[in-house]
Order: sequence, then structure tokens, then C-alpha cells
Amino acid sequence: MYVFGNGESRTSVDIDKLDGIKIGCNAIYRDYEVDHLVCVDRRMVNEAIDNGANNYALVYTREDWLGNYNQFKRIRAVPKLPYAGSERWDEPFQWGSGPYAVLLAAKLCKDPTVRLIGFDLYSPTDTINNVYKGTSNYDNANKRAIDPRYWIHQIGMVIKCFPKINFVVHHDDFELPQAWNQSNLTVDKISSL
Repeated sequence: MYVFGNGESRTSVDIDKLDGIKIGCNAIYRDYEVDHLVCVDRRMVNEAIDNGANNYALVYTREDWLGNYNQFKRIRAVPKLPYAGSERWDEPFQWGSGPYAVLLAAKLCKDPTVRLIGFDLYSPTDTINNVYKGTSNYDNANKRAIDPRYWIHQIGMVIKCFPKINFVVHHDDFELPQAWNQSNLTVDKISSL
């Protein structure tokens, strides 16, 4: 099973050549067909639906918004969090598409491995690191890089809550966050795909 973030490191991967269940985030549908598309930004849900992504993918969004999409049979709620926390980053509304996509993979996983691609976390520059920056429904390409603390904590909690799943981060220059330093996570090169 593959989970695709939209970090720029994934541009070296031909997603169409990978076999297995594919879960993607937001605008990935513009370039690739995935089996499951996670869009927790309402603008992205609307864009994906308007452009037919829900004709081939199950589209996941926030449960509170499902009533807006009753006419679409392939819209689902993102999974409920597998833990309860007291900090702001533990609130379901603070979770973005990337962490929810990893959680969805953990919930759907039938084999023991979930591969994460394009989860760069840190930008190599001072500006945003996203394949779709500067396009419709995305931040301007010159915007300051996003602080990844919430993503790190949230994905770290998924890794911790699903100890029987082997998570593999594919990245050629990855700084492993302390929250991800679990026995069920390894880092491998993108070229190994």
C-alpha cells in the first residue's frame, strides 16, 4: 500500500508504475488516478468532485462536511482518530490531508507494509515545499515554508497506534523526527521503489 504526500521529492516517482493500493492527497488526482483521495480542505473536495476524481476514487473528507455531498456515492468520512489527546494538534479538525491519508492507510492495510512517498516535512528552502504550490487552491510559491510540527506529531501517533504495520518512508535525504523513531518505521531510498 502506498500513501502519497505532495512534497516535491515524489516528482521522481512514476506513480502509475507502482502496483498496489494507492492513497493520495488533494490535487494528486490532477496527475494520477489513486484508489483513495483524501481532501480535508473543502475547496479541494469541491475541485476534485468538479473534475471527476470521485468517478474512480473514493474521496474522503471531514465527517462534518458529508451532508454537503450526499449526491455523491463515493464520498466518505476520514477515519476517527485512534487516540484521544488534550493538545490542539490532537483535535481532529487540526489534522490535514497527509496525516489523515496515513491513518486511512493504517486502517485499510491488509498486508504489513505502508509506504510513504512525498512526505518531505521540511522544505529545503525558506519557501513552501509542495508539488502544486502556486496553483488553484494552493499557497503562492513564494510563501514561507510550513512548520511541520503538527504533521510530525500526528503521523507519529499513527505509527505508534499501529505497531503491527511496517511503515517505510521513501526519501533520499530524510531527517527522522524523534516522534517517528519507532521500531515499526524504516527509511529507504526513493530509488528502491
